[in-house]
Amino acid sequence: MQVARESYPYLLVGSGVAAAGMILGFPWIGSTAAVLTAFIAFFFRDPVRRVPEDSAALVSPADGKVVQVEPDQQAGGTRIAIFLSLWDVHINRSPVAGRIERVEYRPGRFLPANLAKASVENERNAITVDSPLGKVCFVQIAGVVARRIVCWKAAGDSVERGERIGLIQFGSRVEVHLPEGVAPAVGVGCRVRGGSTILAKSEPALVVDRGGALAQATSR
Repeated sequence: MQVARESYPYLLVGSGVAAAGMILGFPWIGSTAAVLTAFIAFFFRDPVRRVPEDSAALVSPADGKVVQVEPDQQAGGTRIAIFLSLWDVHINRSPVAGRIERVEYRPGRFLPANLAKASVENERNAITVDSPLGKVCFVQIAGVVARRIVCWKAAGDSVERGERIGLIQFGSRVEVHLPEGVAPAVGVGCRVRGGSTILAKSEPALVVDRGGALAQATSR
């Protein structure tokens, strides 16, 4: 199983403690450390994803559950918020191909990421990409457990749709601000997968049913 490089220090320490516990005759310490190490590997897992080839599609930047789809009061267009639980893959991906125009980090609070006010008050890192679909901003937002936002990209870098750009450690929230002319293809309650679920498309809009399910959302 492939894991993010940020997990290496945790895995090294955990494996060392587990081995030491067993060798020194403290099996409960060793077994506890082994379980925690296995969870860390699970949390930092980095699966390969098949990215849709549709150039009019914008893909989900993260795994998780859609908790908000609403008009963007500041920039126009639509804002989509995705909540990532401890059990979701936490690798973040670029929703579109293009050039990163700016990366803006802002410190803040660590409220539970499933709360609406977390999008305003929590620590965040906003990445704006100038793409053929327009300027798309997606935001990494820390949660109550998350204490570190990781971004591997900088202003001026080129990115591909679905390319890995960073992660948020231990529970978080990701938001995407769609430009005008790009319509959401998901509804509240939808489960999405980073890099493979179609989150939005250039108009005409996809139709989302009343139960929150979406048609053609995930590349098969």
